[in-house]
Amino acid sequence: ADLILTDSGGIQEEAPCFGAPVLVLRDVTERPEAVEAGRAQLVGTDPARIVREAEAALETGRVAAPANPYGDGKAAARIADALLGRPVSEFR
Repeated sequence: ADLILTDSGGIQEEAPCFGAPVLVLRDVTERPEAVEAGRAQLVGTDPARIVREAEAALETGRVAAPANPYGDGKAAARIADALLGRPVSEFR
């Protein structure tokens, strides 16, 4: 996706994995990590603002940032290593 628009809390957590700008169609969020990391932007529910911010995000990509604030997606492998008594690498 080139742009993700959502009011879903779950999507706010999952969308940064895709590297696309995320516009959150809410005035507040219980998941501020992505907003604080620059991976998502709160834009409210005003249709005109949503359109403006979506056009800007598509044009500049300014909402996207290089790191996912929710982790690197490798927790399961690390847990399996720990359970199996293998050395756990932070880079695995």
